[in-house]
Amino acid sequence: MTENINRVLAIDIGGSHIKASVLNMNGTIEADYTKLPTPQPATPANVLQTIGELVKDFPDYDRISVGFPGYVNNGVIYTAPNLAPGAWQKTEFARLLSEKLSKPAKVINDADMQGLGVVSGVGLEMMVTLGTGFGTAFLKDGILLPHLELAHHPITKSKTYDQYVGEKAMLIVGTEKWNLRVKKVIDILKTVFNYDRLYMGGGNSKKINFPLDENIKIVTNKDAIDGGIKLWRQDA
Repeated sequence: MTENINRVLAIDIGGSHIKASVLNMNGTIEADYTKLPTPQPATPANVLQTIGELVKDFPDYDRISVGFPGYVNNGVIYTAPNLAPGAWQKTEFARLLSEKLSKPAKVINDADMQGLGVVSGVGLEMMVTLGTGFGTAFLKDGILLPHLELAHHPITKSKTYDQYVGEKAMLIVGTEKWNLRVKKVIDILKTVFNYDRLYMGGGNSKKINFPLDENIKIVTNKDAIDGGIKLWRQDA
């Protein structure tokens, strides 16, 4: 329930940076959106240490929300393909973070949390993140649907979505060819999922250089930051 929650610490863990902010329950930012480089190697212990350093001077908060780049179930990490893959399996990250910062914590997939922050709440809506990897989330009337790791589904005979439009692929093939690949991905998503609206975020979404359909919107991390608030509101 949310009646005793005044502020939420919202954390976004990415392949290149860990970002955080503190928001009140109205979604107003009370600590500026700040970031530190993701540690290398990005093991659970190193990530926890970086988070502690990042938030040490933040104002008080009552709850913690985390968006994590992998498959998460009930606060337990099962995959972390763009961090330190072999180090995260079955890591009870919500519990570890709660113990470190002495506040209740929820951890969900990062695309799921961004989706919560940006969707209109009407119809079938899809969130795609283009960053180190390729993330997806689905919401129906504002409610998160079960998470699918579409990033690891094949799109060609030899490549998954992650390998096809992730950051490494963009650096190899160049921005122009990468845009052609993104356009192909959108065409597939449109045909397969018949979404009402598609939101595109992540650091590389700003590099899209072709016209988008009217029901497709590019969003920023700041647009999605109050997903951390909505994650706790869902309990109400």
